[in-house]
Amino acid sequence: MRVLAVDTTTANGSVALVDDGGVRVEVRVSAGDAHSRTLLPAVEFALAAGEVSPGDLQAWAVATGPGSFTGLRVGLSTVQGLALASGRPCLGISVLDVLGRAAAGKGRATVALQDAFRSEVFWATYDDAGHPLKPGAVGPLADALQAAPAGSAWVGNAVAEAQARIALYDAEASFPGSETFLAAGLGRLAVERLGSGANGYGPESLRPVYLRGADIRKPAGR
Repeated sequence: MRVLAVDTTTANGSVALVDDGGVRVEVRVSAGDAHSRTLLPAVEFALAAGEVSPGDLQAWAVATGPGSFTGLRVGLSTVQGLALASGRPCLGISVLDVLGRAAAGKGRATVALQDAFRSEVFWATYDDAGHPLKPGAVGPLADALQAAPAGSAWVGNAVAEAQARIALYDAEASFPGSETFLAAGLGRLAVERLGSGANGYGPESLRPVYLRGADIRKPAGR
């Protein structure tokens, strides 16, 4: 099983070539809002470094969100085009699922917590095997705290800023740390799911996970 995984949900974009033996190539790009300029070169580099062609892949994996609206559109549309051209299926996976699975096996539930800006967070809770306990949500940290099982492990890019509040709310909470470049974890989870019988699907079936509706505002004075 060989997968090329792409994550553009945050400023820390990444691409990873992953197979049954683990991560073969990883490219990290702190792109800000420049994923449209950096993603394809990163994909090209990963394939060349791994000495594989798009046709050698079994599937393309892409982070479907939640995250940056622009980053999501760049990542999904790029993978759709590459999958269509190579004739290979896709697998879209939430970054919250990636974080929840990576923290599994620590004997406690996990809360995946990502920055949603506007003083809000994206979150989802998982059991010790990395299976979802509740669907992803967006809102203030207080809502995530109330939804979290006692003594959870907290992971994600919003944890550092929120750690003091989390520890005050739950003295048994733990903070094992987590990677901010997620393509490698995404690729590992994709290989795991495909190896367990999950089917990839056509690029036209990829859908973003926004959790929050689009913020469209009428310009002032109109």
